[in-house]
Amino acid sequence: MIWVLRRLVIAPAMIGLAVALWVTLPLWLIAAAALTPILPGRWRALRLLWLFVVYVTCESVLLVVLLGLWVAAGFGRRLRTPYFEGIHYDLTEGLLWVLFGEARRVLKLRIETDGPSPDAHPGVPLIVACRHAGPGDSLILIHALMDWYHREPRVVLKDTLAWDPMIDVILHRIPASFISTNPRAGQDFESEIAALARGLDENDAFVIFPEGGNFTPARRRRGIDRLRKLGMERMARRAERMTHVLAPRPGGFLAALDSAPDADVVLVAHTGLDHMLTVGDVWRELPMDKVITMRWWQVPREEIPAEREARIEWLFGWWERIDAWIAENRPQDLSRGRSRRTTSAS
Repeated sequence: MIWVLRRLVIAPAMIGLAVALWVTLPLWLIAAAALTPILPGRWRALRLLWLFVVYVTCESVLLVVLLGLWVAAGFGRRLRTPYFEGIHYDLTEGLLWVLFGEARRVLKLRIETDGPSPDAHPGVPLIVACRHAGPGDSLILIHALMDWYHREPRVVLKDTLAWDPMIDVILHRIPASFISTNPRAGQDFESEIAALARGLDENDAFVIFPEGGNFTPARRRRGIDRLRKLGMERMARRAERMTHVLAPRPGGFLAALDSAPDADVVLVAHTGLDHMLTVGDVWRELPMDKVITMRWWQVPREEIPAEREARIEWLFGWWERIDAWIAENRPQDLSRGRSRRTTSAS
């Protein structure tokens, strides 16, 4: 029933919304321009309105294209063949290229990378573990992997994201796994993650967010309490010292490591996309006129411990390092004319 609601109600409604937005766009532009002098930020209302119009339009056009591909694939029978998976990867890469190109132009953002990138060791499958701090980090990470480093991502993400019809359709046609947020659902998520990570090749990147959710103070507190309930007092104390990230949940990450024995690990941190969890957060916190830095660390497989407990210690140690990096690197405000040096830029 939920599947029917998403595909037959929400997806057509998104297309209808795009049509309605373009028909009434002059009225929205006049309203946004009128509000601009009394709202904080440089033309914030107009900039956010335009990005919303671009996103809804791109999503609607892509939904129509995806319907056509479903018909062309024998009404879905051949969608999971390499040919059609390749088409869907190309469509995803093109969509993200358009969205991030427009976001950089309208918001005056510069996104830079620091440290060895995933193309530093070509021909090696990767497991990419990223901090989670808002809905934007998932998209920017996938964009970076596909457009900058020419990788085909396999993504683990929460099932709530499937309510976006575009994400729902595409990620049910390429390798991905939606993890239930309902603990009573009985989902064996570690087995699903292990299956998804199996058979990675030289241009694949398995993407996982070990924290299991976006950072909030309440989730951080619950994670610490959970460690104490499990009798892991030392880990709880280490988690208390991390103030910018949640304590990692190692189960899914370890399952991916076991299923991809030849994969190196890439750890990713970023600044500038924090605290955007609600519509109000997006309005207040969406970065404008800033430099956003993504820091990459690549760890060869031979440097990763073999034993489970040692791997958990290793993951916690890296999360402590990521927490320290975030504390030292905040997004820079370009509107004030300041500059910043980085090891590499994109």
